[in-house]
Amino acid sequence: MVRYLSLDWIDALSTEVAASAEMAEVAASHRVGITQVVSDGPEGTVVYHLQVGDDGARFGAGPAEPEDLRFEQHWATAVDVATGAMNAQEAFLAGKIRLFGDPGALMANQPVFRALDAAFTTVRERTQYH
Repeated sequence: MVRYLSLDWIDALSTEVAASAEMAEVAASHRVGITQVVSDGPEGTVVYHLQVGDDGARFGAGPAEPEDLRFEQHWATAVDVATGAMNAQEAFLAGKIRLFGDPGALMANQPVFRALDAAFTTVRERTQYH
């Protein structure tokens, strides 16, 4: 088991993203850098990213370079979304997830988010959320 948002969790997702044929496929036609910032968690503020482009798809600690989109949220919201207790769109509309950057990039990269969700699903089964 890995603890949600720990370095082990980030490493597990990095492995899944690197091995995902679906992520490689979307990287062939999409270019985006996405940073996630989760505050007030057990390990303080955690920053991780997904970079999709010519070099494929990479997931890791720290901000995206370059960064097109940045999402910021508190730990409780991140856990609720990750466990399915709250829909990400619902959290966004309620102001619990703040978006910075190009909103057009959010819409243009929906296939990237769908492919990433498949990687999250495999890691979710072995994640502790406390």
